Amino acid sequence: MQKLQAQGVHHITLVGAGRQTSIDFWEGVLGMPFIFEQPNLDKASESHLYFDPGDGRLITIFTDESRVPQKRRTPTDPGCVHHIAFAVSRVTFLQAVARLDERGIKHSGVKDRGFMDSIYFEDPLGLLIELASYRFEPPAGFTHADVLMQAHRLRVGRGDYNIAEVHLADAIQALVESSRATLSDDRAPKNPY
Repeated sequence: MQKLQAQGVHHITLVGAGRQTSIDFWEGVLGMPFIFEQPNLDKASESHLYFDPGDGRLITIFTDESRVPQKRRTPTDPGCVHHIAFAVSRVTFLQAVARLDERGIKHSGVKDRGFMDSIYFEDPLGLLIELASYRFEPPAGFTHADVLMQAHRLRVGRGDYNIAEVHLADAIQALVESSRATLSDDRAPKNPY
């Protein structure tokens, strides 16, 4: 049976409350430009707001002025969304605690995830949001997923509990070595002279 091959996240749509609540949070707190709005084409009483999370893809929110924010943690039952994570640069991540504190937004503080650092907090409707910052940059021609897959293999082979910085460094080295010839190995073209 052939797969329906995904090529990335197209958009994520959330159910919001009033329009301004969404604009204030997604653009005002997270800096996602509010790029357009139109009616929810499946429910005329709702508006559909579109935000750019930074990669040109979309976060969209269905809003309805009759809904008011009721701050409580969104359900985490099977089938529910636990949280949404957004990538931030290292320099932005290093400012996150202070900037959340300035706004009076309760957060988890910095969490060490081995291959990245995270901070968690809730949106105005109780959805858990994660700001994540990788501790590494993949080598040219590779993605973060490539490095993480190689680091996972190394971690498992060594019997380690979770991916740590040593696995990342070794994974990056292995990927570079496997993709680039050097004059000191047999893969390099031989000099015909």
